[in-house]
Amino acid sequence: MASRTKPSGRVAARAGLALVLGLLVAACGSSKTAAPATPTTSPAAPTNTAPTATAGQSPNALTGEAKAAATGDIPDNQVYVLFSDARAGYSIKYPEGWAQNGSGNRVTFFDKNNLVRTVIQPGGEPTLAQVSADLKALKASTPSLRFQPPQRLRISGRPAIKVVYSTQSAPNPVTNKRVQLNVDRYYLAHGGKRAIVDLGSPVGVDNVDGYRLMVQSFKWK
Repeated sequence: MASRTKPSGRVAARAGLALVLGLLVAACGSSKTAAPATPTTSPAAPTNTAPTATAGQSPNALTGEAKAAATGDIPDNQVYVLFSDARAGYSIKYPEGWAQNGSGNRVTFFDKNNLVRTVIQPGGEPTLAQVSADLKALKASTPSLRFQPPQRLRISGRPAIKVVYSTQSAPNPVTNKRVQLNVDRYYLAHGGKRAIVDLGSPVGVDNVDGYRLMVQSFKWK
């Protein structure tokens, strides 16, 4: 009877080596470099979408909101509180209870369609012709804008320029009515900085005394 030949040790070693190599190839083939995780971002906080002014560029014109109703005149017994910003270098009083949006070089205080905004930018006191050019340029983004000739005056003993303009809001989607805003804009300059203060009220709302108090309370630091 023919005897069976047992596999030699060399054959067994080769079989074992092939098995190990096969496992290594499979492992390498299955491993992939993980793609970097896409960073998640939290929803952005609501911001003022109006363009921010830079040196030599006038801030956008104030416009009302057709869905909001003005609360009426600022009462004679209104209490005012002081807003002060050391970084921007100024202080101003505003009616207690009004909301605030922004900080530093751009701050708005508001109560529905009663709006007061202060923008600080580099620059000196503009000329009357430059103020007129500012307002004419704003008509490109706010076609409803109408303004009166600017005039020189003094605020708290310092020279300033005032210009009065008006704008209309977009129509209310339900009533189709628009809010016409009358705005007093003041240019005040000191130490290489320029403050542009806009104080707006809807037609029919009388904030003359309150707004006069506010702009006269403006002080540079």
